[in-house]
Amino acid sequence: MRELIRTNDAVLLSFAESLMRDAGIHCMIADQTMSILEGSLGLLPRRFLVAEGRADEARGILVDAGLAAELRDTQA
Repeated sequence: MRELIRTNDAVLLSFAESLMRDAGIHCMIADQTMSILEGSLGLLPRRFLVAEGRADEARGILVDAGLAAELRDTQA
């Protein structure tokens, strides 16, 4: 899995997840359960991960949707 976004914005994560579902790209949001440790304050960022083999395609979809500023710079 490759990390494309790291944020604590639940709406952004939901939107990105919806875009991937529509494109048939497997994705997951990591660190969701960390809210138990932080007391559900939303302080710790969640990681948006996509399947390694489709990361470039997913990145393109997110850019087309206007989320380029949210993408992590690393592509490795």
